[in-house]
Amino acid sequence: MNRKAQVPADSEVQDAVFDSVAELFAVLSTPIRLKIISALCNGEKNVSQLLEEIDTTQPNMSQHLSTLYRAGVLGRRREGTQIRYRLESERVATLCRAVCTQVAIEMADDAALRPGERLLPRR
Repeated sequence: MNRKAQVPADSEVQDAVFDSVAELFAVLSTPIRLKIISALCNGEKNVSQLLEEIDTTQPNMSQHLSTLYRAGVLGRRREGTQIRYRLESERVATLCRAVCTQVAIEMADDAALRPGERLLPRR
């Protein structure tokens, strides 16, 4: 049996990694989803609690919660008539925190970073 045929080529592994990262970034690509993740960093909340923190409609909130849940970013549990949401992936929260912190730094002090260190495109 040819061992090479069983082991994926480096380019196949790299393609799978890039596909997975692009899928994750697509899930995180809306400000409201980032706000939801941020709101859940300190513990689980129900939809009403999230709506107190995030300015959107209940149907829109539910749609984004569902997307994050299906992607495995959030977990949920029923408590009486309420559904409580929690972060299922601390790694996703860490990634969001790191990127948002870096962007905030760049926005606050535009001149402090060289072009090669920036995440944001020049305006």
